[in-house]
Amino acid sequence: MASAADQLASSFSLGKFAQATELKKRLWFTLGALIVFRFLSYVPIPGIDPTALGLLAQQAQGGVLDFFNNFTGGALNRASVVALGVMPYITASIVVQLATSLSPTLAAIKKEGESGRKRLNQYTRYGTVGLTAVQGWFIAAGLEAAQGSPVLEPGYLFRITAVISLIGGTLFLMWLGEQITSRGIGNGISLIIMAGIVARLPQTLVQFFESGRTGSIDPMRIAIIVVFVAALVLFICFMERAQRRILIQYPKRQTARGVQAERSHLPLKLNTAGVIPPIFASSLLLLPLTISQFSGQATTTEGWWGETLVFLNTWLRHGSPVYMALYGAGIIFFCFFYTAVVFNPEETADNLKRYGGFIPGIRPGKNTEIYFDYVLTRITVIGAAYLTFICLIPEYLVASMGIPFLMGGTSLLIVVNVTMDTVAQIQSHLLAHQYGDLIKKAKLKGRMR
Repeated sequence: MASAADQLASSFSLGKFAQATELKKRLWFTLGALIVFRFLSYVPIPGIDPTALGLLAQQAQGGVLDFFNNFTGGALNRASVVALGVMPYITASIVVQLATSLSPTLAAIKKEGESGRKRLNQYTRYGTVGLTAVQGWFIAAGLEAAQGSPVLEPGYLFRITAVISLIGGTLFLMWLGEQITSRGIGNGISLIIMAGIVARLPQTLVQFFESGRTGSIDPMRIAIIVVFVAALVLFICFMERAQRRILIQYPKRQTARGVQAERSHLPLKLNTAGVIPPIFASSLLLLPLTISQFSGQATTTEGWWGETLVFLNTWLRHGSPVYMALYGAGIIFFCFFYTAVVFNPEETADNLKRYGGFIPGIRPGKNTEIYFDYVLTRITVIGAAYLTFICLIPEYLVASMGIPFLMGGTSLLIVVNVTMDTVAQIQSHLLAHQYGDLIKKAKLKGRMR
């Protein structure tokens, strides 16, 4: 039998959507913020020759820079002020969350509530500035030393200007993402990443189908890939909605129908971490690779430093076995780590005990905590295996078959997951608006009586 929420959701129409003025304002704000992000991706760092930069971008196609471009919407190729996107912010968030789990001082700050969260966010911003400064310096040095350098006046003045511009661009995107989250629809940081991926999708599809037209790729192979991507999207949608529902029972209470026991369910998502593990793992791998590639252009390959750079660029290139192994290990680690951060079995068990709830057949308190940990560990294993499969199999196929199709598993997962979350938030706003209309009608009928 359908619930009341399902019945309301099935009765949605464009007319009711037009009446939701608050939702329309949020959607327009989100769209405007993403348009601003796309405009900024075309604003170059001061002191860059656009023509020479375009030639350099054509020579540097492939590898980690193309993969990084896929997340920034081509901003890195254009040496934009937002060339680094929100990746430094994500990397700083990883470091702060890891430090919170390891440091008792930071763990105590986290337990302070809203004030503690603001302090940790401030530490994350400081880390974002530091990481952006380091990456920006290597990007500026790499642009200066590249063959056919697009820099008009090389020197320390250009490097400092480039670092300041990149820090300003990254901090602005971080602020823009926070504004989207609070005043718009969906998670702002995830939407900015998705906007960068979707922005390159038309160009990627044109290159992909053009390869089939010219005969460089067999048309039958193209058809197989299209079917495979469609099946992958359906599989992602199915797995993201999968839940393990735990029955929760409350003590019997006297009601109008007699003594009844209240029951509810605690839903545990199969993929509790969402798109966080692939984003965290890719951002950690992109940090040393970006530095090594740009610093490799600025230095010779002689000495231990040059040999280290050659080793990193050879063995950690996009699609290599070492890269795939580290990427998969990072996804699995962050699946368990982020799930442990999001869901606390001890706190959930204590809350159930406080309100008199219990799991049938399980004693309240410590036994309930052990049971939660048991169930969560096993569904996280399935979720981690699912994320690893989604992210690695398409990357392996693209790398082994040599297909110029950058919409890999990570990008596909981010686009589908962020789209589903955004649509769910839109539906919740519409549902709240429809409930508000029902309450108003009920109050009006009561006054008439």
